[in-house]
Amino acid sequence: MEKTTLSLLLLLLPILYITGTVESVAAVPSAYTNFIKVSCNTTRYPALCVESLSAYSSEIRQSPRQLAQTALSVSLARAQTAKTFVSKVTKFKGLKRREYEAVKDCMEEIGDAVDRLSKSIQELKSFGSSKGQEFLWHMSNVETWVSAALTDENTCVEGFVGPDSEGSVQSSITARVVNVAQVISNALAFVNQFAGKH
Repeated sequence: MEKTTLSLLLLLLPILYITGTVESVAAVPSAYTNFIKVSCNTTRYPALCVESLSAYSSEIRQSPRQLAQTALSVSLARAQTAKTFVSKVTKFKGLKRREYEAVKDCMEEIGDAVDRLSKSIQELKSFGSSKGQEFLWHMSNVETWVSAALTDENTCVEGFVGPDSEGSVQSSITARVVNVAQVISNALAFVNQFAGKH
């Protein structure tokens, strides 16, 4: 009898687990996911926007401020990953001098972008319920830093443009950095929208 009960319990456990998982996914209101989709339609890279932010819908809810904050955090995480990758590339043996210089310059640009995104996130978190001129001043800082971070990423990519820059090293760096630039571009759109609503 005990064996039968145990067997039945073991059979039911995966079903209970799956049911619990489905319920937890379903627990995110569709209004939250719709808010992200509608918001992403206003960006330059809507598909990437939805892909990078959907997992955070329960945190973002329907808050323009939280949307901007999360988009910046996602941008920072991707920029840090790109920086780590580029840092490893600088240690590759066999890089030509021009390649090495371009990779080194790119790493500096991404490092600057990481710093600026970090400052933007802190600034957005810190000014609380500021209003009027104080709010505008803080938002101006955030917009300036995020714009500069986007420029940093684009400058990195431009460093690989040229007749002898078709190698796999450049391609792999460019693919990552372009992805980061696109995510930052989307984040900047949300920062500008949030600023415009006040």
